[in-house]
Amino acid sequence: MPLTDVICRNAKPRAKAYKLSDGKGLYLEVMPHGSRLWRMKYRYAGKEKRLALGIYDEVSLKEAREKCDAARKQLSDGIDPSFAKQEQKRAILLNAENTFEAVAREWHQHNLEKWSENHANTVMRRLEADIFPKIGKLPIKDITASILLPSIRAIEKRSAFEMARRSLQYCTQIFSYANIVSDHKTNPARDLSEGKALKPFKRGHYAAMEAKDLPDFLIKLSHNEGRLFPQTRMAIELIMLTFVRTSELIEAKWKEFDFKECIWIVPAERMKMRKPHIIPLSKQVLSILHRLKEYSEHREYIFPSQRDPRSHMSNNTILVALDRMGYRGQHTGHGFRALAMSTIKEKLGYRHEVIDRQLAHAHKSQIDAAYDRAKFLDERKKMMQDWADYLDKIATGDKAAA
Repeated sequence: MPLTDVICRNAKPRAKAYKLSDGKGLYLEVMPHGSRLWRMKYRYAGKEKRLALGIYDEVSLKEAREKCDAARKQLSDGIDPSFAKQEQKRAILLNAENTFEAVAREWHQHNLEKWSENHANTVMRRLEADIFPKIGKLPIKDITASILLPSIRAIEKRSAFEMARRSLQYCTQIFSYANIVSDHKTNPARDLSEGKALKPFKRGHYAAMEAKDLPDFLIKLSHNEGRLFPQTRMAIELIMLTFVRTSELIEAKWKEFDFKECIWIVPAERMKMRKPHIIPLSKQVLSILHRLKEYSEHREYIFPSQRDPRSHMSNNTILVALDRMGYRGQHTGHGFRALAMSTIKEKLGYRHEVIDRQLAHAHKSQIDAAYDRAKFLDERKKMMQDWADYLDKIATGDKAAA
């Protein structure tokens, strides 16, 4: 006799478990502790088996019958319902483990040996800032081009077109990695690239002021018109005096500085060209470093993060500070490199190759490589002091220097 909701609801526990049959192998098993469990008895490959279909009344009689019919359909197709259920659970667990963020972090770890520390940090920082918050928790196999696109478009809205392009490149590589290590076989990031989803833009040089703009800039910096923290002002002073890349400055550690020899040696893993780079320290730079010790001598980084002193200053700190000083779109942290190159050649008369070596540019010829071996270190020491003295003269209003 088929079951009814009244029979199921009124079934009382006994000393031993007992069954109430509904037909087609479906029955309700009433346990001594009071639980009522839907089961289905069936045979597969000559063996008697049973399938759990849920708890009454979380699963109603009607729903239990529907599940029973679905399982019988699987049997008619030659599928073991218990095995199919286990595979479904396994797939759910696999999806939970194979989120985009989990796969991306595995891909990142896989590439650490061939990447510089600086590049590895940059990649993870961009993923954590722009990609993980939007799609990081999604199973990677469920991500389509239409799901990924808003994350990339959000970067474009900040006019960070190059960053959007690179973020899409990272995503392309992450999906390709997933194709290798799992059964994921699509690459929505590549679809976006090939479909020209990004806005076209022309790459240009970093915005940089000219020598004639220096007097006004130095006055604003001296008067702290941007209302900057002391460490931020000193960061701007140091990047102007040393014209290193922004990442090389903000990730600088105290152990890299030799105060006896008056040099700063940036290790190879933090340099774009993967070679150690020597920066002679002028008297002015040494003075700033001694002032910085009051704030961070007990820290690893010379510019520790305000939020997490164990880490370093954000790569946007200098750019934001320049914006607050009124130089949005006119000058960037990287712009100090172009400013130094043009001004030192024009105003101080140094040869291009000496300045170029101090900038640690990539070599364009074998002749340049030969210059790299020579290093021009003595000339560079004099040049860095002359550059610092020149900036001091400009700051004090020496019109002849300008």
